[in-house]
Amino acid sequence: MNHATAVEAAPTSGKILTKTVWAWGLWDWGSAAFNAVVTTFVFAVYLANANLFGPDANRLLGYALTVAGILVAVVAPALGQAVDRSGKRATVLRITTTATAIIIACLYFVIPGQSGLWLGLFLIAAGNIVFETGSVIYNAIISDLAEPHNVGRVSGFGWGLGYLGGIVLLLILFVGFISPEVGWFGVTSKDGLNIRVAMLLASAWLLLFSLPLFFTLSNKPARTDTPRLGIIESYRQLLKSIATLWRSDRQVVWFLLSSAVYRDGLAGVFSFGAVLAGTAYGFSPDEVIVFGVATNVVAGIATIGFGWLDDKLGARAVIIISLTSMVAMGLCVFFFHAGVGPLSPKQVYWVFGLILCIFVGPIQSASRTYLARIAPPGEEAEIFGLYATTGRAVSALAPFMYSTAITVGAALLGIGVDEAAYFGILGITLVLVLGLLAFLPVKAQPKVEVQPVSKA
Repeated sequence: MNHATAVEAAPTSGKILTKTVWAWGLWDWGSAAFNAVVTTFVFAVYLANANLFGPDANRLLGYALTVAGILVAVVAPALGQAVDRSGKRATVLRITTTATAIIIACLYFVIPGQSGLWLGLFLIAAGNIVFETGSVIYNAIISDLAEPHNVGRVSGFGWGLGYLGGIVLLLILFVGFISPEVGWFGVTSKDGLNIRVAMLLASAWLLLFSLPLFFTLSNKPARTDTPRLGIIESYRQLLKSIATLWRSDRQVVWFLLSSAVYRDGLAGVFSFGAVLAGTAYGFSPDEVIVFGVATNVVAGIATIGFGWLDDKLGARAVIIISLTSMVAMGLCVFFFHAGVGPLSPKQVYWVFGLILCIFVGPIQSASRTYLARIAPPGEEAEIFGLYATTGRAVSALAPFMYSTAITVGAALLGIGVDEAAYFGILGITLVLVLGLLAFLPVKAQPKVEVQPVSKA
């Protein structure tokens, strides 16, 4: 893979936040309906409630998301190749986004009980599959929007809008439906109605803020240099691409592998952060939502700011700084779980947990810019499909380390697993450490100089 080919393909200009970049970023703002509301702070917590859906709900939710992750790993590279060849990126993104919105709306029908549990598990797994496959296409679009010297700022802008969108939507749902005994339109918590109605608003939110991208994004001309491939042949071609990538630039392959580990650690932070707050540090359900809003605030601001640092220092530096800081904060949350000085356990989680969340978005954004800078023109979706696949390949690592750390901690201290719940953050931190160590051999990208715009 020739770096120069990918880097020099983009035109140069002085303006960064164009109308197309805003339209692209607003999709990220709207996607908070799924990322923040469905899978993290609201619906997943509702579905895992043992009082509403039975004692196996939490365990079965983990299995459902595991199956979804495996299917995404299978679909993503083939989808990326198909989109690269057909050029129908706009069509595919519209379909996947609309399907995700429909699935979110269908969560309204998930009523407490055994039948509601199975419906909820199916819908949340299906939503993950559709949303993640659409995200492959969305991430690849950045190669057409940004130039090599400012791709960090553009990527950070998108991630930042995603976090800020999560803040606004969580606040609306919290004030309107989740916190009050009787919410807007007379909605109460009976049979989970407040959560179910919130899903209808989340569905509309995703569609509304996706419209600018729907209207501005167009398909590319179909590639005539390669034939259409079936699924099996697509994977044969994928293996050839990996082999070619390994021969031409092993740094990229090593980046994909190492980033898969630390990105799973980031997924663990999202998946278990709210659970830890409630089980180990004494947060009430309302406080969990407030904490979620606060983490989105700091993450959103930091991601936009670190986009500038990405363009100045490079993606590698941002990733190393951020991972090192997350490991340090994770260890503080663990070792000071009983409180330190004037800080209570809950205050410890607030302080060090918020600082930890500063670095989550910059890592995600910098990882995307690294790929965007080296992806050959015409192969962006395939490369990002491979990026999604490698990430999903180790998706069981963080949940395993989380549960194992709690089990081992309980055994070592001779206490119950509930009392040892704080060991879960140690398990996730260890995944981040492994990812950091694996990433260190990845070399920095060549610095891209801004080229003057011709006035001819």
